[in-house]
Amino acid sequence: MIEGYRDKMANPFDVQYVDKISQQTIGSLDCGPFVATYAEYLSNGLQVPNDVLDAGLLRKRYAALL
Repeated sequence: MIEGYRDKMANPFDVQYVDKISQQTIGSLDCGPFVATYAEYLSNGLQVPNDVLDAGLLRKRYAALL
């Protein structure tokens, strides 16, 4: 699917799929806490954990930080 758009993009980029990382479950709407957590880990130079992240716990954590 990505290949079909490659010739239409002004600045193409490579996509790298990574195995064995935490992912949200199919059908859930938990992408916000996952994106925020990944960004936090990466901005702090930390390795993103390979175990399952708890979206409910992440929501509580970020709500407390607000």
